[in-house]
Amino acid sequence: MPPIAGGCHRWTPLNRSSARTGTDNQLLIQTLTPSPRTPLLTLAKRIADAGCNLADARVTTIGPDTSLTLLATGAWDAVAKLESALSKLARDEDLRLVHYRTGARENHSHLLPYLIEVISADRPGILVKIIDFFDRRDIVIEQLSSLRYQAMQTGAEMFQAQITIGIPAQTHIAALRDDFLEFCDGLNLDAIMDPVKF
Repeated sequence: MPPIAGGCHRWTPLNRSSARTGTDNQLLIQTLTPSPRTPLLTLAKRIADAGCNLADARVTTIGPDTSLTLLATGAWDAVAKLESALSKLARDEDLRLVHYRTGARENHSHLLPYLIEVISADRPGILVKIIDFFDRRDIVIEQLSSLRYQAMQTGAEMFQAQITIGIPAQTHIAALRDDFLEFCDGLNLDAIMDPVKF
C-alpha cells in the first residue's frame, strides 16, 4: 500500500483480478440425455480439468432418459473456463444442457427436516393434492421423488412418493402430523411422516 503523510498506509480496495480468485463462485449444470449416453463422467472430468470442485450431484433416470444436476464451485477464472468447455459440449445433438451461475444456499436452520412416504392405488391428481397440502401451510418441499408401478403380487397400478420437507421450527409437529394423516385417510393413502435422522 502506498504511504501517506505521517508514515501510515493508504487503504486500497482489492483489484479486480484478486477479487476473482475466491472459491465461492458456483455454477449449476443440468443435462438431459438418453439413458445409455449419460454424460456424468464427461462432465465430472470437465469440472476437474477446469480446476473446479464437484460440490453436489444428482442423477435421476426418468422414463428412457437420464437427468443430471451438478453444482461446481471454484475460483472465478476456473468457473469461466468450465463455462467455455460446457458451451462446446452442448453442441452434441443428443445432449440438452443448461448452466448458469448461482449463489450459496440460504441458511435454513429454522426448518426441521421431515420425510414423508406415501403409497396408494394410482389415480390422477394424488401428487397435486399432497403438494397443495404443504404449500397451503408454507412448508418447503426440499426433495421429491414419485413413481407409478405395477404391484408384483396383484398387478394393481400403484403410486409411491418420498418427499423431504422443511417444517418451520415454531410449527406444532404433532398437530401437523395429525392433520396430514387425516388428510391422507380422506384420500385413502397409506402415509408416514418421520424426522430425517441424519
